[in-house]
Amino acid sequence: MLLGLVAALGLLGAEQKRVIYYYQTQYDNNVYVSLSPIWTTLNPENGKPYVTDVMVAAFHLGYNTDGSPYIHLNDNVPSDPMFTTMWQEVATLQSYGVTVRMMLGGAAQGSYADLFNAWSTFYPILQQTLEQYNLNGIDLDVEEDVTLANAEMLIDQLNTDFGSKFLITLAPVASALWGGANLSGFSYPQLYKSSAGPKIAWFNGQFYSGFATLASPADYERTIDYGYPADKIVAGMIANSADGSGYVGMGTVSKTVNSLVGQYAHFGGVFAWEYFNAEPGGTSDPIEWAEVMATAMK
Repeated sequence: MLLGLVAALGLLGAEQKRVIYYYQTQYDNNVYVSLSPIWTTLNPENGKPYVTDVMVAAFHLGYNTDGSPYIHLNDNVPSDPMFTTMWQEVATLQSYGVTVRMMLGGAAQGSYADLFNAWSTFYPILQQTLEQYNLNGIDLDVEEDVTLANAEMLIDQLNTDFGSKFLITLAPVASALWGGANLSGFSYPQLYKSSAGPKIAWFNGQFYSGFATLASPADYERTIDYGYPADKIVAGMIANSADGSGYVGMGTVSKTVNSLVGQYAHFGGVFAWEYFNAEPGGTSDPIEWAEVMATAMK
């Protein structure tokens, strides 16, 4: 199984559960938001960063006004000089064993429609970008209608082209995992049970925005009760009330996470949306969230 391989490679160890940041705000008030605190703040227990994964967000596919296709990181091409320092820091993170992946999609819709409507145009652009920036995987945040067949096709093609070391994750609203409210069009339970299921490293569940909550263990428990192994489900949270609805205070979330670790020996970990202003440290110390979560998962 893929997760077994990942564990063998040391990317996921029993001593360090997943601690994931989504990194969409690369500039805050025109000041670059450095990733360096991730590798300058090491866990004294193992000498490694508290953080296991960083999702560079959000990549989009589409067409320029002249009809030519593009891939953008937010509103700019990934090669824009504004990202030069970021890509250098990404390489440094990887040297510390942190996996760095592309998040494709999100709230700005259209990337997946363009991809599947013009596969021979956009898939090579996607593949080339993943290769050019030496990314460790991709996080598919599908917030538009996509068919199950197309979701399977994309996962299968990525697995074929990049191999089993390449991490493929998905980021559904958590309710979609148990067959509830869903932004993706296709059924996540059906996808998980399909031939593409074993190629999915895990699901980054959005336990916020009214779809689910980490105010108590109940919604995570509901997901596991639906048939997913706990190591396949990462509990995602809004890490600052300014970044979306459904924020739950870090004290409450810590208690929930600690309870879940007690229930599930292979609890899948946590993610924060998003890095630059994650509480409790906020913009001055966003890495504090990772320290708090690592403590909660002991």
